[in-house]
Amino acid sequence: MKKALALILVFGMVLALGVTAHAESKEINIFMWSDYISDDLIANFEDEYGVRVNLSYMNDNADSITKLTAGAGSEYDLIMTCDAYMESLIAGGYLEQLDLSQIPNSENINRAYWSEQNQGYCVPYLMNYIYVVYDTERCPIEITCYNDLIRPEMRGQIGSVDGARNLFPIALIALGYDPNSRDENEIKEAYEWLVKYNENVVAYGSTETNMVSGTISCMFTYDGNTAEAMAQLGENNTLTVAPFTSDPVQRGSDLSVIPTGAQHIDLAYKFLNYICDPEVMAANLVDNPYSCPNDAAVAAASEEYRNGPAFDFDYKTNVFFQEDVGDAITIYDKYYQMLKVG
Repeated sequence: MKKALALILVFGMVLALGVTAHAESKEINIFMWSDYISDDLIANFEDEYGVRVNLSYMNDNADSITKLTAGAGSEYDLIMTCDAYMESLIAGGYLEQLDLSQIPNSENINRAYWSEQNQGYCVPYLMNYIYVVYDTERCPIEITCYNDLIRPEMRGQIGSVDGARNLFPIALIALGYDPNSRDENEIKEAYEWLVKYNENVVAYGSTETNMVSGTISCMFTYDGNTAEAMAQLGENNTLTVAPFTSDPVQRGSDLSVIPTGAQHIDLAYKFLNYICDPEVMAANLVDNPYSCPNDAAVAAASEEYRNGPAFDFDYKTNVFFQEDVGDAITIYDKYYQMLKVG
């Protein structure tokens, strides 16, 4: 009886220690894009909640999908992904279903940028338009559509974002196809269009740096990169968002999700609620001047942000969205790898 009682007491102490250790956990692990959240935001969250934020960085959206489908909950509490993959991630059971009552500041997010299907599984962080910008004084031609980007005059003039699901849609649109096509023949034609585009591209990535330095005169890029380039050029800015009249531009959202089995869900909820605070997000927009789905944060942001020339274009409703293309993603990957090797 004494031995049994001793074992029960020992087991109880171990259990209590385990509960205490879990309750006193002070770290949250986040996987996201680099240079996409202000250092002050992270430091202020750590100070307010007495925790440590561990940031790890992705190179491509495929990185987050690989993590999520491999059971990322053992490593990460929050992961950034995009709207193009949400349908498959939800169906596959890779995401924790959210209790939005624990994220009351999420009410500040405009529901027009947050689909009903996704609302139970993610919180939008920032949005972006991916469009064409050119220097009105240095670019050889006026850019009015995607097909202008493969004209011979543009050789050595273009800086570009990368990624299969950013590049192939503009080629598909230029060819008159659905930007989310699943038809291999159409995707193959888009690859052939992109081979011509590739010949005109100086570099992929660092578009704003290359534009400010004068290495390029045109860029296919995110609105936030454009805002940064325009700000750096200041009074010498001669950049303009290409005045498209027919071709739609991509509008996407970067979404924060909690992977299934995450170890620190309580801190994940606190962090999500924190970044949805209007004043917190408004301050974050100073370093990350992308389109923002948080209406209250936009209202609290500076006039310079709200009236920035990077967001001054007329076709904000002429947009397309990345859709989940299912198994056709393997077709895209095949031709994208061919493009990169070429």
